[in-house]
Amino acid sequence: MRSSPPVPFGFARCRLARWLAGLLLCGSAAAAVASMEEALAAEARLDSQGALALLLRLAEAAPDDPFVLQKIARQYSDLVVDQPDDSAKRDYAQRALDYSLRAVALQPSDPVNVLSLAISHGKLALYSDTRTKVRYSRLVKEEAERALALDPGYAWAHHVLGRWHYEVAGLGMPARWLVRLIYGGLPAASTAQAVAHLEKAVALEPQELNHHLELGFAYAADGQRARARAAWEQGLPMPSRGKHDEPAKHRAREALAQLEP
Repeated sequence: MRSSPPVPFGFARCRLARWLAGLLLCGSAAAAVASMEEALAAEARLDSQGALALLLRLAEAAPDDPFVLQKIARQYSDLVVDQPDDSAKRDYAQRALDYSLRAVALQPSDPVNVLSLAISHGKLALYSDTRTKVRYSRLVKEEAERALALDPGYAWAHHVLGRWHYEVAGLGMPARWLVRLIYGGLPAASTAQAVAHLEKAVALEPQELNHHLELGFAYAADGQRARARAAWEQGLPMPSRGKHDEPAKHRAREALAQLEP
């Protein structure tokens, strides 16, 4: 997976409330709340580096806080695209994975932590050798399915699974045969499953432009060109709010331009 999806606002607010409750129980709320508020504000204005610096300081005081660790993983993941070369990108993707693993180890029942692990594996796969790409691709599916089992209404888990299905299904039989021969193969994938998951993501969060854009790619992979066009034309005018929104729009515009009239 190339993008690092945001946590929906309502879901993030519930997780933040649980985090604040834990702080109040241990009597360390005031300074930590102020730092977290500043970090979340930096994240909201797409200042991933500023948010990361604040979160790393929070982690020094609370090294086993899964909410903070997952937020750190998110910043490292978002900062991958800003790094100057593949070596630096790989390093930041690995850091995202490391913090995701720590968050999941501490709180394995949190679907956001589990999906963060799937996204981190997917991002690191982009900078790995073929054998590792195949192994990480399997993990992306497994972890996204685990996040969905924890919360069937988690739109971003549907999003990640939908994208996984159409990307793997799009490999084609010769490539899949070679992967199976050399590396043991990948789980079954289908464009129909991609469409189903991304339609569900859109239904759950119709205001999220990335769901519409990825649904367009799923429709295109499934041969539904008119529906692909409609999905892209619905998502593209929506306001960009996240760090990955404009790159997603650029990718969709290019695909839309290549569709036959």
